[in-house]
Amino acid sequence: MGQTPNRSTDRIYLSPPHMAAEARANLLRAFDSNWVAPVGPDLDAFEREFAEYVGSQYAVAVSSGTAALHLALRLAGVGPGDFVPVSTLTFVAPANAIRYTGATPIFVDSEWESWNMDPAKLRQTLEFLRQTHRTAKAVVAVDAFGQCADYAPIRQVCEEYDVTLIEDAAESLGATYRDRNAGSLGDIGCFSFNGNKMITTSGGGMLVTDQQNWAEKARFWSTQARDPAPHYEHSETGHNYRLSNLLAAVGRGQLKALKSRVERRREIYAWYREHLGGLPGLQFIPEAAFGQSSCWLTCVLIDPELFGVTNEQVRLALEDQNIESRPCWKPMHWQPLFADCEATGGKVSEKIFERGLCLPSGSQMTPHDLQRVAQVIRSMASQTVVS
Repeated sequence: MGQTPNRSTDRIYLSPPHMAAEARANLLRAFDSNWVAPVGPDLDAFEREFAEYVGSQYAVAVSSGTAALHLALRLAGVGPGDFVPVSTLTFVAPANAIRYTGATPIFVDSEWESWNMDPAKLRQTLEFLRQTHRTAKAVVAVDAFGQCADYAPIRQVCEEYDVTLIEDAAESLGATYRDRNAGSLGDIGCFSFNGNKMITTSGGGMLVTDQQNWAEKARFWSTQARDPAPHYEHSETGHNYRLSNLLAAVGRGQLKALKSRVERRREIYAWYREHLGGLPGLQFIPEAAFGQSSCWLTCVLIDPELFGVTNEQVRLALEDQNIESRPCWKPMHWQPLFADCEATGGKVSEKIFERGLCLPSGSQMTPHDLQRVAQVIRSMASQTVVS
């Protein structure tokens, strides 16, 4: 006999997969159909349904969000000798994808309203590149923690400097900016379906765009750039980046559950704010006035002078109770891998990393789970000495 779960000690994960029943049924149906390769009816349908949801004309399903970013940069013509401004407060994927092309990332700091790319800093970066006679063909703006960047001024800057705007919406599926869906705000949008994201296909990603020729080229490259011929003929370098029909079937079921997943994560963010917002020295990631966050992760900043302990001490206290939390992204310009790269600004992203903590935010969290997290944080705050 299996052990009875203990709700008081079971592991609470940061953002675990939440699988829809329809996703399982779709997977079994696709399996039984024997469409198990990176081609098939569910793959075609997933692309159509995803594009319709996002509000883009075309979608190309690929093996990961990183693959989507790499293809997007190739579509923008990025190659050796180019420089690509990219958000510094992010996971390593977009900076790695820039390196795949032979280009060099140049990191752009965040602003406080959304914790995303600062449009003014982006302008400084592109002007600096122009003045130093260096080429920028694309910008990669990342939507961190489920919230869109401020795309109106970012797009205006990109148009002025004639660069392609790539939106890394890996963390923001389900978010909106001025009533437009995340992913549709750049020239190309990129998504991840990793296990910890808003919806998951266990792995996978999606590239969206309104340009048919880009979608066709991305699909061509993602299937090893095989030319039309009865034999295997290749005139361009391609990649093995296509999503399988089986995982696309899972994605179709997950997409139907997206609305409820976003609603639940927003409820979790609101619950944390209501029950922890009054603690001294604890500040929540803001929700910018220009949009609605998916609240993929609820993040806080902890001022040790006011709260009494550091964010790392809170993280360790949560871990001691079998609760996973995580520091906010370490800025890319502080990563050893990119020590030789330039950055514009950095103070905002650095402070977010130094004081930030991501709290458990999974859409399956129960009221009891939330109480467990809050109890630990309150107990740490109670150590504050009030003079």
